[in-house]
Amino acid sequence: MELAAAVFALPISVIFLLSGLIVNFFQAILFLIVLPFSRNLYRRANIIMMDLLWSELVWLVTWWAGVKIRVYTDADTWKLMGKEHALLVCNHRSDIDWLVGWVLAQHFGCLGSARAIMKKSSKFLPVVGWSMWFSEYVFLERNWSRDEATLKSGFQRLKDFPRPFWLGLFVEGTRFTTAKLLAAQEYATSTGLPVPRNLLIPRTKGFVSAVGNLRSFVPAIYDITVAIPKEEPSPTMLRLLKGQPSVMHVHIKRQVMDDLPRTDEGVAQWCRDAFVSKDDLLDKHKLANTFGEELYQPMQRRAKPLMVIIGWSSILVIMASKLLRPHLATRKGVALLLGGIAMVTLSMHILIVFSQSERSTPAKVAPGGKHTNGRNGT
Repeated sequence: MELAAAVFALPISVIFLLSGLIVNFFQAILFLIVLPFSRNLYRRANIIMMDLLWSELVWLVTWWAGVKIRVYTDADTWKLMGKEHALLVCNHRSDIDWLVGWVLAQHFGCLGSARAIMKKSSKFLPVVGWSMWFSEYVFLERNWSRDEATLKSGFQRLKDFPRPFWLGLFVEGTRFTTAKLLAAQEYATSTGLPVPRNLLIPRTKGFVSAVGNLRSFVPAIYDITVAIPKEEPSPTMLRLLKGQPSVMHVHIKRQVMDDLPRTDEGVAQWCRDAFVSKDDLLDKHKLANTFGEELYQPMQRRAKPLMVIIGWSSILVIMASKLLRPHLATRKGVALLLGGIAMVTLSMHILIVFSQSERSTPAKVAPGGKHTNGRNGT
């Protein structure tokens, strides 16, 4: 498998980067020509563009790496998913939680309309970040005085979105690591909060803003809990590129948005209580290694991501054969090819480093007991 990974990782990266640049080009055309006249048409066209791009990453997870995602939820929630706007609130357990969300979104037909709250530096990532910017993702600066207005305007723009959308929000504010858990436990002990065991303390300001601005047109919150079975390795972007499989368990609880409290403090407390319940649920999962087989909903991998990757591969091979063949006999042509390979390698390295939880800022207790992890409360 290692040999196969070495052989295929670079072509996979090349296909994703080049197809992504093509998608970015068409997104730019849509942004300049279509958006000034019709935001609705721009969004509908952009949904198609994003579906064609994100499906490649879904293929990477479900077909190339063979990651198995087992979903646990009640039958009524399962039937509604993909048919309504929803705010997704999830614990941030692994480096590829966002990809798990895209696999679910693709299964329910709303991959192109999936959105998320991201840190501002994300939009500078090659292909991925640029596509998110064109798709009206909300980018935060980690400074509440500026982020408050950004969140409000970003949420309000979704009011007339033409298709059911999922908006993802990681309210822990950072990815889970042992060091961050220890810091969160220290802070909880010093302030009298429930001491977390399996996740971090939620940052409620962004969640409160989301509920306040989305309540009128988003009917549901999907409270999502991700766990990795104890015998399984933690999935990472690097493992995906190597084609190494894993298993992830996903528990989904649907919460009617209108049932949440009406005050900001009430909403914040609901979020904190939800994470206490989520912590208890993860304790039970540790013991049983399941969220309850009576809730298990079989989810077969879709053929569409495979067809998309075959389509992109065919287009790019044809383009390369026409454009590169005349130049490969020259030193300049070979130099350009090697330079292109180096650029692809660097771009994928940046994406892998960005996805690694060890690189994100650890939570800590600032002087005076103020809890910080670089998010300033969002």
